[in-house]
Amino acid sequence: MKKIILFIVTLVVLNSCNSQEKDYLVTLKTKFGDIKLVLYDQTPLHKENFIKLAKNGQFDSTTFHRVIPNFMIQGGDVNAKPGHENEIDYLIPPEFVDTLIHHRGALAAARQGDQINPEKKSNGSQFYIVQGNVFSEEELTANLQKVHSYLNRLAEVPGYENIVQKLDSIYQTQGNEVLNKEMIKLIPVMENRFGTSFTNPISEERLEVYTTLGGAPHLDEGYTVFGRVVEGMDVVDKIASVKTATMSRPVENVYMTVEVEEISKEEWNEKYGGKTY
Repeated sequence: MKKIILFIVTLVVLNSCNSQEKDYLVTLKTKFGDIKLVLYDQTPLHKENFIKLAKNGQFDSTTFHRVIPNFMIQGGDVNAKPGHENEIDYLIPPEFVDTLIHHRGALAAARQGDQINPEKKSNGSQFYIVQGNVFSEEELTANLQKVHSYLNRLAEVPGYENIVQKLDSIYQTQGNEVLNKEMIKLIPVMENRFGTSFTNPISEERLEVYTTLGGAPHLDEGYTVFGRVVEGMDVVDKIASVKTATMSRPVENVYMTVEVEEISKEEWNEKYGGKTY
């Protein structure tokens, strides 16, 4: 846990070391309580855009429209408000920073998928907050995509003829989490049989964060992280637990209003410099 705090504090120091004397504290107000956020200087396009929308009141009366427990809560769709269709008609270029990752409490920009958005540009208003899971080292280092690509070859090995059907049945009946655990069990067999590695490298810092604090590591380098929660992760947890219907939309709307408070860099560091969430 000391490594986690050191890692996050390093990010905070990097954020605060600039010529600006002022910064911002953002508060999302919901019926479950307040969520307080700070935004990163390393992602200036996303920070400026978010602050502008918040100051203009454009986030007010938007909802958390997509909620997936142990993953994230997504909201801020300005265009979904009645009478505001197509109000946000732009995308934001990605601002990937190696040290800004999807740990629990990370604030990141939503976007369309790679097939229609290969440049990974961010939506102009939609964002999400990571609730996340804690992962084992095996889960973090396993190259499951490569494992999957070798399954048909493994099916030619005596004793594994029905492996594809077996894994498909596990996915259909028990879900993706159990499927991943079963695929991880196959890695030693595949490495011995095919003479290739099925593991991904990961830094010690990320490994420490995701095996203790938790998060959503599969989103790293794919979506821009531009801030984090400094107070109110209990509110994020409450929103993540609401009853949902089709498309993971809450049955009862969870509205937000967003306030921006200008604070000094000194106060920013004093209040939030040592907090992870």
